[in-house]
Parts: sequence; C-alpha cells; structure tokens
Amino acid sequence: MNLLFANDKRGAYPASYYTANTPLLPEHPPLKGAARADVCVIGGGYTGLSAALHLAQRGYDVVLLEAQRLGFGASGRNGGQVGSGQRADQTQLERMLGDGDAARLWHLAEDAKALVAELIATHGMDCGFRPGVVHAEWQARHVPHVHAYAEKLLRDYEYDLIEPLTRQEIRTLVGSPVYQGGSVDWGAGHLNPLAFALGLAQAAERAGARLCEGSAVHQVQHGDRAVVRTDKGHVEADHVILACNGYLGGLDDRVAARVMPINNFMVATEPLGKRAATVLAKPVAVADSRFVVNYFRLSEDGRLIFGGGESYGYRFPEDIASKVRKPMQEVFPQLADVKIDYAWGGTLAITRSRLPHFARVAPNVLSASGYSGHGVALATLAGRLMGEATAGQAEDFDLMARLPCPPFPGAGGLRRPLLALAMGWYGLRDTLGI
Repeated sequence: MNLLFANDKRGAYPASYYTANTPLLPEHPPLKGAARADVCVIGGGYTGLSAALHLAQRGYDVVLLEAQRLGFGASGRNGGQVGSGQRADQTQLERMLGDGDAARLWHLAEDAKALVAELIATHGMDCGFRPGVVHAEWQARHVPHVHAYAEKLLRDYEYDLIEPLTRQEIRTLVGSPVYQGGSVDWGAGHLNPLAFALGLAQAAERAGARLCEGSAVHQVQHGDRAVVRTDKGHVEADHVILACNGYLGGLDDRVAARVMPINNFMVATEPLGKRAATVLAKPVAVADSRFVVNYFRLSEDGRLIFGGGESYGYRFPEDIASKVRKPMQEVFPQLADVKIDYAWGGTLAITRSRLPHFARVAPNVLSASGYSGHGVALATLAGRLMGEATAGQAEDFDLMARLPCPPFPGAGGLRRPLLALAMGWYGLRDTLGI
C-alpha cells in the first residue's frame, strides 16, 4: 500500500484546520514528457522546497516533483513547533560524538532556527510566528534534570533563553493539573506550518525552480546523469535530492531500512473564547515528556490545536477526533465538553536514534529524512545543507551524515510490526508512569 494515497485523496489536502484557514496556492501542473535539469528534487515538503529554493538561488536549474500538493505531507499538518537543538539533547550528543561535534550540532540547530526566521522575514511569509515553547514534565522526579539541563546549556553553550518552571509556575502558565514542572524556551517558537511550507514554495518558484504537483516518482535510475521517472514523464538530472521523509516508499531500500513512517493525529477545537485563558496564559506552544508526546498551542482565533496519539499501520483510524480527545481530556479535563471542529492525521518518519538520517545514497544522490517530530527547523536546514553539498560545500552535510542511524530490526514487512511492539511497550510505560 502506498502511503501517499492510503489516507488521502489524490490532489487534495486533508480537511485540517490549516487547510481551512490558510490561503492555498493554485495547482501546479504535473510533469509531462521529458525534462532536463541540473537537480531533480523529489518531495515538496520543507526539505525539498528549501533545497529547491537554495539551489535555484545559486543558479542551478531545478525541477521539483511532488506526488500530491506542495506541503501536503507532514510539513503542512504538524504542530508548528520550531524547537532548539537536535532531537537528542546535548548531553547525549557529547557522549555519542564528543564535545567538538556536539557543539557543532548545537550551532547547526541554532542556524536552523535562524534560517526559519530569516526566510519568514525575507519573503514576507504570513505564518504567525510566536516565541516560546514549554517543556512540560509529567513526573516530579524528572523536574530537577530539566532545570539542570537549562543550567548546562547556559554554562556550556551560552544559551540563556530557557526559563525553568516550578510546579506552581507551570500551572500558572499551562492550565493543566498533570504537569509537575518544566521549562520554557523563549528562543524557540511556533507557527502555521502549512503557511510556512507554501511560503517556501512561492520563494522557490520566484527564484526559478520548476515545481510539479501530481507527479509521483516510481523509479530513480542511477548513473552519471540520473533518470527520475513518473507515470507521465521523466527528468534527466546531474543530481537528485530525496526529500520524501515518511513517503519514501521503495525509492531507496537503504534509507527505508533506517527511516520508518508512523502516523500522528491532531485536532482543533471550536474557538474557546474566555476559556482559552484557562488553557494557556500566554501564546506559547507546549510539548510534554510522554514518549508518545502530547503537543499543543492556541490558534490565532482561540482554538486549542492539540496533537496526541500514534499508529504504526498504514491506515488512519476512522474516528481521529475520539483518538485525540482522550489524551486532550487527560491534560485538560476542563475541556471535556468542548466541540472538536477539525481532526486530521499525518505521516511523519522516525529513526531508531531519533536523530535525522542524512546520506549519500549514490555519488550524485543525497537524502535527508527521519526528523522524528523535530523537523520544522531541521528539515528546512537540511534542504540548505543538501544545496551546499550539491555545490561542493559538504562539511555540514557530512557532519549530519555521521550521526548514528542504525537500521530497524527485521526486513521488509517485519519492520513495521516489530516497531509497533516496541512503541506499544513505551506507551505502556507512559500509562504506568514509569
């Protein structure tokens, strides 16, 4: 089953809060017949659109192929959080890679946030960026570690934008009885993810990239001049960039062994009016400490946009609203009677290490994916890094490619059920409070 079409209509965005409240772009025609390009980018999310933009700005002739609509996948459906650092914290990275590479990775992640801010400002994107992301801790015994990590970032990385929160302070900011403390990162932020993706698309097109929708790729033929084939045409290109994330399918088995698609689900409530202040006292976003993370923020019109719950099969559940309402009511029991106006699912991709997978899958083919829920900034940066590597400036890309990314156990059809078993165990730990 092809995840590109398993849960969504061809050529249509999901019925999400974002698609209902974001001005959409006119459809771009599909690739037809033979085309020639310096670079063929496969995938029209943050990674691919950023790569297309940065390559076109360097003077490369770029063709981008998107199977559905631009920003159709995780880039247009996520929680919109622009987080700091990598998906693993700096203490873990120091142990894995040493202090030097860990520091370089921290600064690359800071560059990723700065790149998002720069792109928004330079291209006049109306995507509602606001500062502040709260880490909310379920277990009181873990709060000292959260506060100690903020101190470490200040001491070792001169990062002074994290404010520790006690139990009382987090409950003043986040109106939930379940959180025992945490922190708020004022250097991180949140935005409308679909508006940002479409802003990247407009910027890439203005820079000269040729964008094709409705152009699902079914084969990449390797060679000095690669051939990328769709149902209605093909592109001959000197370089290829795989920017498919959870929708890679069978285009490259080596990447697929390390990058696993999973499904995540979100809702948007009716406008909460005065009740919004009982949820969040300030316009911040929140991600909590559960393994299956709950994440949420208020929309500009006062709705709670809440993400929670995962699945590891191909199909979305029939009643997404009920699936997400359960964790939402656990966090906010005062919203038990609130109406849900929008419910949608999306496919992202994870790795075993939770660090992104960067790879040279052939001498002239680059891949970046597996952002594990930390992709708004890092995927945007990945596109720039692949553009630099294509132009011969590969130092930062090669650093990311050295991150450990072991394959998932099993082969072919066994990988997904083994992943489901492992994730079920961690979900049970959440339930038991272990």
